[in-house]
Amino acid sequence: MPKRVRTAVFPVAGLGTRFLPATKAMPKEMLTVVDRPLIQYAVDEAREAGIEHFVFITGRNKGVIEDHFDKQFELEHTLASRGKSEALDELQRELPQAGQASFTRQQEPLGLGHAVWCARELVGNQPFALLLPDMVFQAKPGVMKQMMDAYENTGGNIIGVEEVNPADTASYGIVARGEGPDKGFAITGMVEKPKPADAPSNLFISGRYILQPEIFTILSQQTRGTGGEIQLTDAMQVLIKQQSFTGVKYDGRVFDCGSKIGFLTANVVFALDRPDLADDFRREVKAAIGSF
Repeated sequence: MPKRVRTAVFPVAGLGTRFLPATKAMPKEMLTVVDRPLIQYAVDEAREAGIEHFVFITGRNKGVIEDHFDKQFELEHTLASRGKSEALDELQRELPQAGQASFTRQQEPLGLGHAVWCARELVGNQPFALLLPDMVFQAKPGVMKQMMDAYENTGGNIIGVEEVNPADTASYGIVARGEGPDKGFAITGMVEKPKPADAPSNLFISGRYILQPEIFTILSQQTRGTGGEIQLTDAMQVLIKQQSFTGVKYDGRVFDCGSKIGFLTANVVFALDRPDLADDFRREVKAAIGSF
């Protein structure tokens, strides 16, 4: 029986340069898809999967993320005094309990692998989930819950994957698929941004992982890779020689909200999925499209 995964790590130290000037003073993780920040989608997904401890790897000017997951007494008092019980209940329901949220700094922008390594003392010698908040999913159950189900059967390391157009493999980390079903196949290798002719499959790593703690030792010894940064994929390529990696081709769709097109698409799709918004929003979109 594999050790239970109780902790999730959220790297939120990135500068968000693709969304300047919007992210000059506001963290990109607080950009909203409809009315919820990107980071809230990731935390909700982790909570659904049974996560109890939320670890945020922050950087400078990210204090608003910590504030978002803290009580705001003035706001709650105002909502209560105005009888806005539904909004108040939602805020309180989404708030982590005391001691469930931890924050630590990535003091230099040295890449995703370095950000993960910064969580080592908070995670300890336990398996952990890793969720990249830029990647927002439309999936029921959530992608991490689907991965947890696979983890209970296989243990080891789990990576969530989705199909990409074979012509676009050079934009993603791609896994090599071994034997097994879509919801739990062996990963035999992985390549960062291969040319289509060199790609071992069309399954890309979509920002959701369950990793064993041995990854921290590897990251501590990792030399800088692409872009002069410590790459998580490089460390996983070492770990895959020592431990099993399982791929989960999840049911659902991912939106890369680190790109403007992905972010705008997510807003449209999630708005159309909201009963309180869908009809009016669909009408306005049709009118807008018809005006061009």
